[in-house]
This record gives sequence, structure tokens and C-alpha cells, in this order.
Amino acid sequence: MENREDSPAYEQVPTPPERGLLHIWKSAGPSEELCLERVLLSRPVLQVTLGEHHGLLLTQGSQVYSFGELLWRDLSIPLSAPVLEESLLGKSVVRVAAGGFHCGALSEQGNVYMWGENTAGQCGLTEKGTVTNTTVSEPCPVSVVDSEVVPPAVVRVMDLACGREHSLALSSQNELWAWGSGCQLGLVTNNFPVWRPQKVEHLAGRHVIQVACGAYHSLALVRSLLPQNTTQRPPEKKERGQSPHSSVTEREESFAVDDAHYCPLGVELTEVLIGETTPRRKGPRRRLHPVGRSAGSSPGSGAGSCPYSGDGKSSTTQMLPQLDGHADNLTQTDGRPVSHPLSCWGANKNSAFPDEMELQNLLQKLSGHSLEMQPVSGPGDTDSLSSQTSDDSCVSSTPSTDLLISSNSGVSGPYSSSPVCLEEVRLCLEAEKKALQGQKSSSLTNIHQKGKTAGNRRRSLPGTPTHGSPRRRRPCACRPSSASRTQAAASEEAGDGLPSMETEVWSWGRGSEGQLGHGDQLARLQPLCIKSLTGEEVIKVAAGSHHSLALSAQCKVYSWGSNMCGQLGHGNSPVTVPQQAKLSDGLRVWDVSAGQSHSLLLADGDCVQPILLYCGQHQDSLSGQSKRSHQSQRSCQRSPSRAEIYSVRPTLLPLCMEMGYISSVRCGGQSCAVLADQNVMGFISAIHELASRERHFYCWLSNTRKLLLTPLRNREGVCPTLGEPCTHLFFSLCESFVRLSIMIGRHATSLSYFLHDVQGRDVTSLLLLTHTDDFQDIYKEYCSALGNFQVMGGFQSLHKLSLEFLGSQRSMLAQLCVPNQAVSGDADLVSLLYWPLEQLHQYSRVLLKLAACYDVLTEEYQYLHQGCGQYESLSLSLLRRKKEAETTFVFWKSHSGKNTEVLRLPQRRVVCESSNRSLTLQKAGRFSNHWFILFNDALVHTQFSTHHVYPLTCLWVKPVTEDTSGLYAIKITCPEESFTLVASTPQEKNKWLRSLNQAVDQVLGGGGQGSSPGVTAISRTASYTFTGEGRFKDAHYTGGWLAGRVHGRGTMKWPDGRTYTGNFKNGLEDGYGESVMPDKVLNKPDSYQGQWRDGKIHGFGKYKYASGEVYEGCFYEGQRHGYGMLSSGKQARTSSSVFIGQWIQDRKTGYGVYDDITRGEKYMGMWLDDQRNGSAVVVTQYGVYFEGTFKENKMIGPGLLLSDDDTAFHGDFSDDWTVNGKGVLSLANGDCLEGLFSGEWSTGLKVTGTYTKPAADEPENKERNSLFRLGQYLVPSAQRWGCVFTECWSRLGCDAAGRGERSTAWENIAVTITTAQRHSPNLSRSQSKALESLEFIPPQGEAVTTANFDNIRRYFIKACETPIHPLGWLVETLVTVYRMTYVGVGSNRRLLRQAVQEVQAYLTHFYCLVRFLFPGLPEDGGIIPDPPASPTKSRHNSNIEGIVVVSCSSLLLPLLLPRLYPPLFTLYSLQEEQEEAQYWERILRLNKQPDQSLLSFLGVQEKFWPVWMSILGEKKQIVSSSKDACFVSAVETLQQISTTFTPSDKLMVIQKTFEELTQEVKPMLDGDFLWCMDDLLPLFLYVVLRARIRNLGAEVNLIEDLMDPNVQHGEMGLMFTTLKACYIQIQHESTL
Repeated sequence: MENREDSPAYEQVPTPPERGLLHIWKSAGPSEELCLERVLLSRPVLQVTLGEHHGLLLTQGSQVYSFGELLWRDLSIPLSAPVLEESLLGKSVVRVAAGGFHCGALSEQGNVYMWGENTAGQCGLTEKGTVTNTTVSEPCPVSVVDSEVVPPAVVRVMDLACGREHSLALSSQNELWAWGSGCQLGLVTNNFPVWRPQKVEHLAGRHVIQVACGAYHSLALVRSLLPQNTTQRPPEKKERGQSPHSSVTEREESFAVDDAHYCPLGVELTEVLIGETTPRRKGPRRRLHPVGRSAGSSPGSGAGSCPYSGDGKSSTTQMLPQLDGHADNLTQTDGRPVSHPLSCWGANKNSAFPDEMELQNLLQKLSGHSLEMQPVSGPGDTDSLSSQTSDDSCVSSTPSTDLLISSNSGVSGPYSSSPVCLEEVRLCLEAEKKALQGQKSSSLTNIHQKGKTAGNRRRSLPGTPTHGSPRRRRPCACRPSSASRTQAAASEEAGDGLPSMETEVWSWGRGSEGQLGHGDQLARLQPLCIKSLTGEEVIKVAAGSHHSLALSAQCKVYSWGSNMCGQLGHGNSPVTVPQQAKLSDGLRVWDVSAGQSHSLLLADGDCVQPILLYCGQHQDSLSGQSKRSHQSQRSCQRSPSRAEIYSVRPTLLPLCMEMGYISSVRCGGQSCAVLADQNVMGFISAIHELASRERHFYCWLSNTRKLLLTPLRNREGVCPTLGEPCTHLFFSLCESFVRLSIMIGRHATSLSYFLHDVQGRDVTSLLLLTHTDDFQDIYKEYCSALGNFQVMGGFQSLHKLSLEFLGSQRSMLAQLCVPNQAVSGDADLVSLLYWPLEQLHQYSRVLLKLAACYDVLTEEYQYLHQGCGQYESLSLSLLRRKKEAETTFVFWKSHSGKNTEVLRLPQRRVVCESSNRSLTLQKAGRFSNHWFILFNDALVHTQFSTHHVYPLTCLWVKPVTEDTSGLYAIKITCPEESFTLVASTPQEKNKWLRSLNQAVDQVLGGGGQGSSPGVTAISRTASYTFTGEGRFKDAHYTGGWLAGRVHGRGTMKWPDGRTYTGNFKNGLEDGYGESVMPDKVLNKPDSYQGQWRDGKIHGFGKYKYASGEVYEGCFYEGQRHGYGMLSSGKQARTSSSVFIGQWIQDRKTGYGVYDDITRGEKYMGMWLDDQRNGSAVVVTQYGVYFEGTFKENKMIGPGLLLSDDDTAFHGDFSDDWTVNGKGVLSLANGDCLEGLFSGEWSTGLKVTGTYTKPAADEPENKERNSLFRLGQYLVPSAQRWGCVFTECWSRLGCDAAGRGERSTAWENIAVTITTAQRHSPNLSRSQSKALESLEFIPPQGEAVTTANFDNIRRYFIKACETPIHPLGWLVETLVTVYRMTYVGVGSNRRLLRQAVQEVQAYLTHFYCLVRFLFPGLPEDGGIIPDPPASPTKSRHNSNIEGIVVVSCSSLLLPLLLPRLYPPLFTLYSLQEEQEEAQYWERILRLNKQPDQSLLSFLGVQEKFWPVWMSILGEKKQIVSSSKDACFVSAVETLQQISTTFTPSDKLMVIQKTFEELTQEVKPMLDGDFLWCMDDLLPLFLYVVLRARIRNLGAEVNLIEDLMDPNVQHGEMGLMFTTLKACYIQIQHESTL
């Protein structure tokens, strides 16, 4: 919760604060003589951290205070007056850390500041200091830089931990960085100190959650990788085959003893010294010593290897001899080579050391300076044994002189960390030796643990660091007021923001006391996973000087390492693997901290206020320790004989109740500290109550899972006992229970993190408020699984199974029972498993308490009040579900039988039933028996032994108004039947009506409160399977309904494979839909996409047949009718063809084009009943042209046939290409043959007739020429594509052309556009904008003037460019039919006239549509006047004085012709092919002449000859040899005629050419002049020649045929005539 001015939960008071209260005392056990100090500061303390003899405080406002022995400044600051670190002011410090003799601070921006002792590089290479600095007196920044990336990037740090000679930093990317000295860094290096932070590569790719530093070892809490922790069944991995109370070590004893005791990265010094002379170890070495001390038990043996000297100061020793292979340089711990003839420690059985001098030398080597220079240790410094004589000694491969120099290079004096008493060391060692001889196998490493952990170590070789990392959490923005936020943020999941409980603990560094937890006392140079803690849901780790603690989500504490003072909380023997601390029943630990030789635990007790538990030395041992002499036998020996001095279990500190609500604990050196809060307005107690209840709840869930559910689930007889349905339901119940348990565990963990930083956290960040949906979903799922199991009677069988399983251990079940629960009968399990639902009410209650601490207008109150209501509502809802399940179970129990068992389903709940004859069927017989049962999903009508089930999703309830009959009736409507229920009384009617409406409302996803009677979801979405006869028999429908009928969008699936997806109306397919119909013969389905009406295909659509044919066009009542295109596939036919044209009642009837692709023929003509019948044209790929009449699919009757070489035949045909009867054959040279013909055209003709060769002077035979005139048998162009225009009219709502309401047409257009926008989500941005612009319709009722004509023209342009618009569809379809007709085989020059007439017919029909939509437009060629007050505007149409003339060609040709241009211009080019050849030959010949020569040849007067030409702005004179230099701009302008499409655009190019020509001639003449044709024609002829336009004849003919008649006699008409004259002259001028 953040501190706000308006927040009553915390009001900042200058002195003393009510939050962040700090209490510190010396660790002395639960004695009344504890000297408790309370630090009084004006600001709340956010964080406290303790070193060996000093400490740091972080207060609100990011102020850092120091107290204690500040040796780097030669100051001793009392706790009552801590000194402010002024250099950190303004740095926004959010976290502080204290090492043995150095300090660290972390800013909100992720910057690190270090100060204190720096002899081992633990403060790093600060920016202000140099490598030689042994102390850093003031906080200096330390840069953490990732040099592996390019460019190197500064790493943002979010957590910091410090040991005695090393420091660790956790980055926002959850990677670990280290600097300082020793193997506890985990770095792959042998050069110490490490001055600059380096990444711990062995943990790269892993998600590190938290780090902790001991004196010379390190711990990391790491999120498990996904493959190691499957999310399917998480609890069974660690629960199967284990007793829930068994400790970690007890589980390990079940493994076989393995005497091959080898650990990666750990080395036994004794074996090296005794017999190791080979360069490398060949394999695992046996470690079991039958007699004497095991390796590593002696304090001087140094069981592991660490590349620095005994006291932990930095040295330059090299790596292990086993690793570098130098056997001849091996040295002992005292620096002498192994080859020196001294007795080794392991060989001396009589004493710990051979003589006093050797011990003195050893301790001198270990400490790095003389013993006399050490200050006197304070009372209780029992850590001296571990730090001085039992530390992991160094094995060096360098000469002994190097070791001596490097060992003594550290500055002696006040910086030594642990003083030692020589006699005390001797006594401890002798006592330990005796104890070890008495218990030969009970060394620091248990024999069973050795075997197990050795195997673990072999299975967990570090290997190469993994590079693949899990998803990274986004860096958390630390707040200035947050001290512990980094810990909470670090443990959040990447995805859902919940703490992870699937964690691992990794350790590395020195292990002489077993503090690494790997089952031995060897050192680890790199991090290694503690396998025994994997799966224990560890959420926090803590490191003391030589012991370690781990806290699990189940509030258990695991400890390992040194236990000389009982700091582990479970006996005296030191342990090398984690063991569970022995806590009293009912205590749940949620925070831990470890000091030098003690531990402090924060736990939940019987009340809401937390309690403190202490493990370690007592006051008696402290006072006795100061009185010891050299002969005293009370040395700190690690043997069971000392157990009576220390309590085995953690003991309660009574003073904790006076401290307030403790939020966190901290240990360091020999001190303890706690942060506490006063209960302001009940806010603190409410938060603690919520967290305490949630931790207790999770422990209960875990115990229930372990003691009851998991054993029952894994039991072999569970399936036969419960039966198959109940077994599946029980498994589902177990899985939902596990999911609930995991959610609660993560929530409890997050609440513990919240309490650690309760001052810096916002109450609205509580997971109950941020993850409300997740909590509600899990509770609902669990309640449903529980109710389903109960309804099916599973608890009766489960109770029997649990009795067989538990037997005499029924007391275990009693442990799980919450208060006020009995332990008898099968109801126990029901109430036991329903108990978690009561937690929802507790959530609501606590949130209400928290809301009461805020003002009603604050945001926090709104959040808390809303959350309170949500959880209370859910609690009541689930209690109702529980009651429904109980009622349903009783109902099935009392109505058991074969008939009713069919209706018994897990999710089904009974609502009400009419066994008391309260409800019957209308018009039922006197002796009939009707029983109605209303379930939550169906209404069941039972009559004798039969029953009908009516799903509530498809059931409509309507009350029948009371009439004179006096019946209390309710009408029930179902998809296939309706019936009326009659109630006995009005009360019964209202009861059933309300129950039915509520049940229907609830099953449809409503609140279940019921709407007003009779209106509950008349329109709804539901699924139903039809059973009655009809079109939908056995079909399954999912979609919309309206009052019992299929209505809206949905999907219908038949058992035979038919499917329909689309719109329905009044129970039938209506609107757009997609259907699939299987074809069993071809084993492929038909498919249709398009419009339906009244259950039939009706409208425009696309039908794909199984045979491969595709029809796209119009349908009428299931038949192809109107315009359509049929493409025949190659699968079922030998030929491939396309037909496009008119259909009537599924047959080709009317005009159509048939392209027989295989035969290379194209038919364009009339059809009747799928046969060619009537006038038609046929062209072939060989250039043969035929026009004539067809009958019954054959050429029968008169016809005209022309071949490619202009041979023509006119006569009677009897079959395709077969002549039979009179005819006239005209040859290409003019000869003629007339008579009787018979035979097939391609194979030869038999002729009986007269051959005529015309004379040269014979006049033209007009009668004969008329026989060979094209177009005699053509279908008139106005009748060709009437079906296309008819479809467009029908889309506008008209029965025929012009017959319909204009308003209806515009409504249909609007509906079409809106439907397209709604059902086409994938429209591009331009398409969406075009549709939006079409929603604005120009005014169509008023008179059209030049002012609004432009709006109409723009609207038509947009409409014709949008295929969804009816006019756009018309344009697209006309283009399709035109291309189908005249592309490919249809590119026959004799089709040109037909093609031109067809375009003109398009314009005429189209203009009728335009005038229907805009009746204000004049007739074709009419006049559009100017508005009275506006000046005349010039349009692209022909301009007459004061008016604009509009025609179909001027308005519509620019829209159509650009799309029709390619096939049309191709026909023009083919028609003018011969003339084009002549024209082009003359063009090439004439263009060889220079300009002046050509101008002279053409007869251009010299006054028009240009004298100068401009080249790149430079004027140059034209000489006689110049070419292409005259009238260049006019020539280039005329060349643009080939880039335009419409005649109007081409005429504009001609006009611009004349203008350019005039502009070039003007400078040569004086004054104004007018062109005369004699001057203009030669000059324009020159321009045409120099323009070199290909297919100019085709261009001229296209303009002449399609130009607007209104411009033929104007200026543009004259210009066009000039161009045509030039073309003709070039073509026919023989003298050229």
C-alpha cells in the first residue's frame, strides 16, 4: 500500500512513526535478559540489513543510515544514533545489503553503489578508486556492464546480496552477476580478485528469482524449467511412495548405498595429499573409511578446494591440480610441496596435529597474518572455528613462495573477519576426533546420504550452461518507497503475474560445514542444483555464515550446514543435506533469516499477530563461553554430547508480542532485527489476517492432497469400486483440487511478499483484486467438479474406499477435519471437500475490513468494495450450487431405477418436479400419468416407462392468458412440437413459470434471475438435433432461433455429410449461405455459395459440381435461371468448354456464347432447351467465319461462310459445316461459282453449277454483293445480353427495365453496401473508404444542372469501380461477357462491326438504368442547363454556348471502354491489317529524309519552316541535314494518342497537337493569323509522319465509330477529319 496523504490507513507522523518500527537485539535465545533496542527515527524504516558488526537502514524517502563498527572509517556508531549516508541522497535507493565488512545499495534505476572493505575486491572496481584500494570509505558506483552484446550495455540490477568477500547482483533479466574473490562467485576463472562484475555463466538461460550470500557460499532460488515440472499432475512427482511427515533424509535412506563418492567440481584434499601422484584422477574414488576419520572431517583437512587462502583473503593460486595436470607442483595447505617428508594429517591417528608448532603454522597460514594481531573476539563468536580452522583450504599448483606472498598480501589488523583461540581449536578438534572414532560412519556426511547424493551429483553434472531461457519477465519499475519490492517482483511469473512455486535451489562456494547441501563437504566452483529440494516449492532461501535455510510455500523450513549452536532447529549434528526443522504443530513459518550462528523464523501462531521463533545459542552458553580456559572441556565441538546446551526445536521469543505486527526478520553477525507495524485503523491486522488464513488454507489443501486424494487416486481398486463414470469424475475432481491448491499456494506466497513490503505496496495490487477472474474460474470449476461427483453418488463409494485405505489410521482424516465437523458417516468427505468454498466469504469479509480503512471517495475503496461484492456474490452462488447438488443427489436416491438412471447426468441438477400431480398435460386422459421434471438443462416429460427430453436451450415458455375456461396454462414451444401444460392452482402456475424462465435464462448464460414472464430470450443462439420427419430430419443445427424456429445465422449438418452455413428465416434457408452436398457416385461433394430463398437456391451464386463443372450466375427456386456462366471441367468430359449466357429453368435458352476450347470453335447466338437454335455466328481458330441459322443444335438453313482468305459461300446448310442445296461461292479473286452444293466444307464440296469470271469492265453486281454482306443473320445487338441487364434491374428491386419504385432501388443499394461491410471483415482500407463514400447519395429528385451533374458523375465512377454495388456488378459482368465473346478464338476481324454495335447497345441499356436512378438527367444528347446564378462551366462533354450536352457515350464510355479496349482495338487492328502494312511502309520510307527536304516535299510553305531548335535550353540553328528537329512538341503530343482509350480523350490529344503546332508557328509570323486548309494539311501531314504512330488506321476508325455525335460537326470534328485525311493521303499517295 502506498503512503498517501488522504489514506487513513497510514498517516505520516514525524515522530514516532506507526509503520516501519525497527527492533534490534543480540542473539541470545528466549531469555528474559534480552537487551531489546528500538530504533527511533523520524521516518519509517523500509529495510534493515546486518553485517558482522555493522548494519544499514533504508527509510522512507530513500535515506540510508549506517550503524555499528564502521571499520573502513574507523568509527563506532551506536544504534541509537545512526549516521546518514549523505552521498546517497538523491540516488532513489530502493534496496541495501550488508556483507561481512562491506555494504551495498541499489537505486531505483538499477545502479549499484558499494563501500567498505575491498581487500578481496568485494566492492568492485569503483569509478573513483583504483585496484589498490583496500577500503572504500564512501559509496561509489559500480558499473555492471554486459560486454557480450554489441555495443556493450549497462545491466539494470534489481537485487543485491553480499558475503564476506564477494557480492552478487540479480539483473532485471533475472541473470546473476558476481565480483570479489573465491569459489563462491561461481565464475569460470582462477584470477582473483574479480574487480568488475561478471555474469555467472552457469546460470545463464535460467530464471533466477532470489540470491543469498553466506560467509563463503552462495545460494540462488531458480525457477524450474518446464520439462522438469510437468503441469499435468504436479503433486504426484514428490508425493508418491512417501509419508507426508518424512523428512528429506528419511526419503534418501531408501536408496542403495553407493560407495563411489565423487562430486563434480569438488575435490578431497586428503586423498590428494596421501596418495595422489598421477596428473589426473582416473575415476571415482572410494570414500568410505572403515577406521578413523573420514576425509574432510578434520578442520584442517579442507575437504574442498577453493582458489584462495584459508582465511578467505584473496590469493593468486592457480586451479586444481586435477584440472591443470601439474602433479609435481602440488602443495599442502601450509604451502609446502607434497614431496616434503612430513607425515600427512590422515596418517596421524593419535592427535589432531603432530605438534604445537605445526598447529601454529597452520593457523598462521589460514588467517593470513599473525594471531597476535587479531582483536579479541566478543562473546559468542563461535563462528571462529568454521571460519578459521574448518574453511575449505586451498590446493595450489604454484610454488609455496607464491602462496606465502599472496596469503600475506592482505592487510592485517582490524579487517580480519573471525578471531580464534588456539587452545579452543585444539580442544574442539580432539573432541571431534573422539566422536568420529566412536561413530565411524557418522561423520559430517551420513553414509546413506553419501550414496544417494553421490548418485544425485552424477546425475546433475553442470555441463555446458543452457542457452535457451524461459520467457523473461519485464523489468519491474521499483518505487522509491519500496524496499523489498525487488524480491516480490523477481518471483513473479512471466505470464500471469503470480509467484512461481516450481523452483530449484542452487548452491556453490565452500562446503566444509555441509552448507551447500549436496551431501558432502566439498567445495563447488560453479552452481549446482540441490536435488533434494526440487519439487518442495521453495519460495525463499537464506544463508548464515556457515548454514543455509530454505522456506517452502507450505510454511516448512529446511536447514543444512553447521549446527554447532543449534541454529538448524533439528538437533545438534551438522547435516550436509537439507532437513526439515522441527516445528510445533500449528506453526506456519513465512519468513526466515540466518546469522552467524543463529536463525530467526517468523511464523503464524494461534492469533493474527505473527510470532518469532529462535534457533541458536542461549544466554547461558554466551556467558559461559567468556569464562572458558585452555583446559575447559566446554569447547564448541560438533558432537551429540553438546545437545543439552541448545534446544532441539525452534523456541518462541515472548517479546515478539510487544513489538507489534512484524513484517520481516533479519539476522547478521550475532544480531537480530525485525521490522514491525502498528495496527492503524485495523489495516495491518486485516492484511495479516488475510495472509495468515491463506497460508493456513494452503497447508490444509496440501495435507488433504497428500493424505487423502493422491493415495486414493493412485490406489489400484479405485476404478472397480467407483465405477468408470465416477472414476473419471473423481480424477476430474482431483485435478481441479490441484489447480485450486496451486492457485492458493501462489496467492499465499504473494501475500507474504506483500507483507514484507506493506509500506511500499498499493492495496489495489492484491491478487484478489487484479486476478478476480482467475479466482472465480477456479472456484467455479472446483465446485462444479465436486457437485458432479456428489450427484452421481461417488462419495458413498469413495467413503468405503477411504475406510479400506486408512484402516486404523483414521486419525489422519481427523487431522484434516476443520472445526465443528464430525468423523462419522459418508457426509464427512462431502463437508470436508466443500470446506474450501467457505474461504470466499473470508475473502469478502477481509476486503470489507480493508475498505473500511479508506474514505468512500478514494480509488482504493472502490476497488476493495467491488472485490468484496464479487467474492460475496460468488460465495452465495456456489453455496446455491452446493444445495442444488445435495437436492439432486437426494432426488436420485429417492427415485432410483432403470428408467430414471438414463436421465442421471453429472452436470444435471433438479429444479422442480410434479410428482404431486401439480402439473399435467392439456386434454390428457383421465387415467393418464404425466410426470414433469425440470432440470437445469432440460424439461423431461415422463409417461409410464417412456420419457421425452426437451433441452432448455430450445424451449420457449409463454403463459396463456386466463380465459373463460379457467385453466392455469403455460404454452411450451419446441423446434418440432408445441404443447400446453395445465397447473392445478395459480400459485403452481406462477411457480413453474418462474422456474422455467429462470432455468432457460440461466442455461442461455443469463443471471438466472428470470425475466418478465414470456419474454425470456425469444431470439437466441442454441444447438439442436432434429428427430422428426422433414428436410431437417436427423440434422444438427447450431445458430440463431426465433420463437421456436430456425432464424438468423447458423450451421445445419446432416448425417449424410450435407452442410449449410448461412442465414435462415422462419425455419428455412434464406439469404446468403454456403452449402456442401456429397456426391456418392463421384465421391466428391458439390458446393454452393450464394443466395437462398425459402429453403431453395435463389438469386446469384456460385455452384461447383462434383464433376468439375462450375456455374456462376443466377438461380430461381433451385434451378439455373437468368444470366450465368458454366465452365466445364476436364474430369467428367472429354472436352473443356465455357458457356456464358441466358438460362431458363436449368436449360440454356436465349442468347449465349459457347466456347468449345477443345475443338477451337466459338458459338455466339440463340439457344433453346440446351440446344443451338436460331440466328448465330460461329468462328473457328482457323479463321473461318459463319453466320446463319441453327435448328436442333445443327447448322440448318441459309447461312454465310467466309474463310480466312476471303473465300465466301452463301447457301443452304444441313448440318455442321455441311452444305446441301443452292448456293453461291465467291473466290478471293472475284470469280464466282453458283449452283447446287453438297458436302462438308473442310473435306470438299460437290458442285453442279455455273462458274463466272467477271470481266474487267463489268459493273458491280449489287444483288450478289448483298448475299455476302456481313450481319444478315446476326442476333441484334440490343437483344444479346438482356439477361445481364435483367439481373441488374432485379437487384434494384424492379421486375423489368424501368418497372419499379425508385426509392426501393436506393434502399436495395443501401442494404447491399451495408451487408457487404458487415459480412466482409477482410476488406482493404481503400475498399472500405469506397463503400463509405457510396453511402452518400447525390440528390436524385431535383433537376440536374451543371452544378450537381459533377457529383452525379463522380458517384457513378465510384459505383462502377465497386463490384458490390449493382452498377459495379453490371460493369464487371459486361466486361466478362465481352471478353468471353471477343478474346481468343473470337478475335476475328469480321466480328468488328458486331463488337462495336454491342458496345453501343451496352451504352443505351446502361443509360436507361442511370436515368431511372436519376430521373433529372435528360435523354441521350439532351441539354443540361447552368444554374441561374453560376457562370458557365466547361466539361469534358461537348460545349455549346451556355449549356452542357450529355449523352450516354460521354457519361458512360469513359467507364466502360478502358476495360473493353484490348479486345476491341485488337479487332480494329486485324480489320486494318493490309492498309496498316501500306501505311507503315510509307512511314518508314519518308522518315529517312531530313526535315527541310521532307517539308519541301510535302509542299509546306517556307514561312512555316522553323529556323532554330532548342536542345536542353540551348538554341541551335536548323540546317539542311537536321532530322527530327522541327515541330518536336507537336510530334510528341500526337504520339500520346496511343496511350488513351476513349474517343473523347483521343480527340483531346489531336486538339492539343494543333495547339502545339500553332504555338510553334506563331513566332515566325507577324500578327494574328488564321489557318487555311491548304497551309494546315501539309504541315499536319509532316507531324503525322514524324510521330510514327502504329495502327493509326485502327485509331482513326475507333474514333469515327464511337465518337460523340455532338462533336462531329464542331472544331474537334474538323481536326479529326484533318487527321483522317493525312492517314488516307499517306496510305494512297503513290508519288511518296
